Amino acid sequence: MPSFDIASKVDGQTLDNAINTVKKEISNRFDFKDSIVEIDLNKKDFIVTLTVESEMKMKQVIDVLISRAMKQGIDGNAFNFDKDAYPSGKTLKKEVPVRNGLQQDDAKKVVKLIKDSGLKVQAQIMDDIVRVTGKKIDDLQEVIAKLRASDLKMPLQFVNMKS
Repeated sequence: MPSFDIASKVDGQTLDNAINTVKKEISNRFDFKDSIVEIDLNKKDFIVTLTVESEMKMKQVIDVLISRAMKQGIDGNAFNFDKDAYPSGKTLKKEVPVRNGLQQDDAKKVVKLIKDSGLKVQAQIMDDIVRVTGKKIDDLQEVIAKLRASDLKMPLQFVNMKS
């Protein structure tokens, strides 16, 4: 039976390249001259730590981060900006977790969306991926189209297609 997997992964090297590109651009920008800007990536936990002087500069750094990440092929929804920045001395710090792997509640949303579509496919959660199987490849392609059209606020990759 044909099947494919739905994953939500970010390549660590691509993320590292995007962070390095952001650091380079920020260091060359005139509006950040003589100001405190630190961008660190925790490769183990996939957390980007931003340290800047003001809220305005924080927004600019976030904007550059998203645009450079998208140019590297990382979906902008991979970054979770829900936490507020907190003051640390004279600077503002913000920890931005990068979504890597489908969380259990996100996987449940994907499975519910697939089941509500009414297509003759089965979806099952396997650790941090969702496996979708069906009798026809056309049904699987319809599932991919529906998931791309839906607004789930998370990056999804459709991998391991087998017929």
